[in-house]
Amino acid sequence: MEQITVKRGRGRPPKQLQKTPTGVGSTPSAPEFQKPNASNNNSVEGSPNGDIEMLESILPGMSSRRRGRPRKHPLENGSASGFDKPIGQENISGVDPKDLKKMKTERSLESPLRRSSRYTLSSPHSLSDVIRQNANADSVADDVKGSPFMNAVVKVFCVHTEPNFSLPWQRKRQFSSNSSGFIIDGRRVLTNAHSVEHHTQVKLKKRGSDTKYLATVLAIGTECDIAMLTVSDDEFWEGVSPVQFGALPTLQDAVTVVGYPIGGDTISVTSGVVSRIEVLSYVHGATELLGVQIDAAINAGNSGGPAFNDKGQCVGIAFQSLKHEDAENIGYVIPTPVITHFITDYERSGDYTGFPILGIEWQKMENPDLRIAMGMLSTQKGVRVRRVEPTAPAAKFLRSSDILLSFDAIDIANDGTVPFRRGERIGFSYLVSKKYTGEHARVKILRESEYHEFDIELSTHKRLVPAHIKGKPPSYYIIAGFVFSALSVPYLRSEYGKDYDYDAPVKLLDKLLHSMARTEDEQLVVISQVLVADINIGYEDIVNTQVLAFNGVHVKNLRHLADMVENCEDEFLRFDLEYQQVVSFTPCSTIVVLATKKSKEATPDILATHCIPSAISDDLKTSYVVIQSKNEWDLFTGIEQDLNYHGNSHAITDKMWAA
Repeated sequence: MEQITVKRGRGRPPKQLQKTPTGVGSTPSAPEFQKPNASNNNSVEGSPNGDIEMLESILPGMSSRRRGRPRKHPLENGSASGFDKPIGQENISGVDPKDLKKMKTERSLESPLRRSSRYTLSSPHSLSDVIRQNANADSVADDVKGSPFMNAVVKVFCVHTEPNFSLPWQRKRQFSSNSSGFIIDGRRVLTNAHSVEHHTQVKLKKRGSDTKYLATVLAIGTECDIAMLTVSDDEFWEGVSPVQFGALPTLQDAVTVVGYPIGGDTISVTSGVVSRIEVLSYVHGATELLGVQIDAAINAGNSGGPAFNDKGQCVGIAFQSLKHEDAENIGYVIPTPVITHFITDYERSGDYTGFPILGIEWQKMENPDLRIAMGMLSTQKGVRVRRVEPTAPAAKFLRSSDILLSFDAIDIANDGTVPFRRGERIGFSYLVSKKYTGEHARVKILRESEYHEFDIELSTHKRLVPAHIKGKPPSYYIIAGFVFSALSVPYLRSEYGKDYDYDAPVKLLDKLLHSMARTEDEQLVVISQVLVADINIGYEDIVNTQVLAFNGVHVKNLRHLADMVENCEDEFLRFDLEYQQVVSFTPCSTIVVLATKKSKEATPDILATHCIPSAISDDLKTSYVVIQSKNEWDLFTGIEQDLNYHGNSHAITDKMWAA
C-alpha cells in the first residue's frame, strides 16, 4: 500500500543537522504523521525530504505560471496587466495607451491580494516579454509587501529542550527552530503550539527589524495547535496594526499564506485557493477539528503564519501539509472558528481549557436491516452509540446501542453528518467542538423505540494513554533498578520512533487504540527498563511491560504504585505483569530471591552508578519524600514521629510535606 506522509509545517530546523538513519523493513498501511527533517548532507538546508532542490530560470520559450485565481481579463501578447511603465520608453505590451490608463485606474481600486492572484506569466516569445512580465510580477509583490497587515507577521525563534522519555530523569540536547506568527489585538501574538512546544526561550522579530524581543508564552492549545504569546517591551508594539479576522472562507476563495519558510530569511508570500473544508485530523493535537485545505505551498517555517483573504483579513493559521508522491501543494490551515474558540476560551478562564467532547464512540446506521433491528422507523435517522467513556458526564445518561438522533435540536444523519452550509454537510463532532468546557448540550436519543432527551455537560477528553503531557516532565519511579513509567504517546515515540504504531508491543497498542480510562486519575504503568545490578539478576530482559498489580492490589497509577512500594511493610515485594510474567522477590523458585529491605537498601547504589539524582520524579514527591541519606534526614529533624521508617529509606506523609 502506498505510504501517505502528512508533515506539519514545524519551525525551520537548525542549520546544522546530523544525518539520522531511517527505519528499514516496515510497511505502513495507514497515513503516517511525521516532523520534517533534513537528513541528507547534500541537500539544500532545511529541505523537508532531504532531496536536492533546484532553482529554475525563466528562459525564452519556457512558460511559468503563478498558482492562484485565473485572471479575469486576459490581455493580448501574453501581457498580465500592463500597469508598469514601458521599458525603454516603449509600449512593448501592444496595448492602446487609453486602455492602459483605464487598467491602471481599475487596478488602484482593487485589493493588493486580489491583484496578486490575477497577475500571471504566460508563454513568452522574446526576451523583452520575459523582462516585462517579470517586472509586472515584481510590482505585484511590492503591492503585497506594502500592505499594512504584512508588518503584523513576525518571525518566531524558539529554543526547545524536550524531555527524554526513555531516561525520564534527564532532558535531551536543546535545539532551535524558526517559525512564523502574527500580531492580534490586546498586545498578543499567535503561532502554532508545536512551534513553541517544550520551549526554553522564545524570541520574536518584526519584519524589517534587526532586533529580537523576548516573548512570554501565555497559553498553549495542544488540541488545536495554537499558542498565544506576548512581549513586555513596548517598542515591539510600535508602528504595528494588529491583524483582523475574517469569516470562514468558501470553496475557491483566494488565500495568501504569509510567513518565514525555509529557502530564505525574509518574508515569503504564497497564494492559492480553498480546496476543501471539513473536520480533519490535527497531527500535533491528535484530535479532529474543523480545518481548511488549500493549494498554497506550506513548508517548514510557515507554521503559525496567517492565511489572508482578498480583503486582507486573516482566515486561518498554517499548520500542516500533506506530502505524497501523487499529491502536490496540499496544505492545511486552522480556520477562524477554531482560532476564535481558543482566544475566547483564554479570555474566559485566563488559561486554555480545551475543546470538549461528548464522550462516545458511534456507528453509522446506513444499513436498512440494522435500522430495523434497532427499532428505527424509515423516517428516523441517527447514529448508534457503541460505547460511552466511563469518565465522561454522558456516562450518566447514555448507554450502548442508544440511537443518537439530534444534538442541540440539529438532526444527525445516518452517516453522522449535519447540515453545514448551503450544499455542504459536516461531521456532527463540529457541533460539539463549538461548545466550551463545562457547557451543556441537549441530546435526543431513541432507546428501545422510546424517545429520551437529556441535558448533558461537555468535558475534555481523558485518555487512558495521553497523546501529550502538555509541557510537563515525565513521571518515573525506581526501586531495585526497575524503572517504572506512565505510558503515553510521547513515550512510545521515544522508545520505538515515528513508526511506534507498528513497532510497539501489540498489547500496548491495543490499550492505546481501544482502552478507556475508568477513573480520572487512571494510568497504564509499565516497567520501562531494568538497570542491571546484582539485586535484579534474571530480570534484565523485562522492558515496556505493563504492571497490573502489586502484592495483590490493582495498580491505579504511578503515584499509587510508588506509595504502595514505599509504605510496604511486607517481607517481600511482588509485581504482577502483563503476559503472565511475575517479578517476585521471594526466597522460593529458581529465580533470584530478594527481600523488601534488601531491595530498598540497593536502590541508592544503583542510582549513584547510573548518575540518577532521585529515585522518584518531582511530581510524585507531593505525597511523600524519599530520604536516602543522613544529610537529607537531618533536614527533617523534629518530625520523626510522623515518619514511616523502612530500612534506610523514610517516607514523609503528605500532611507533613508537599514538595
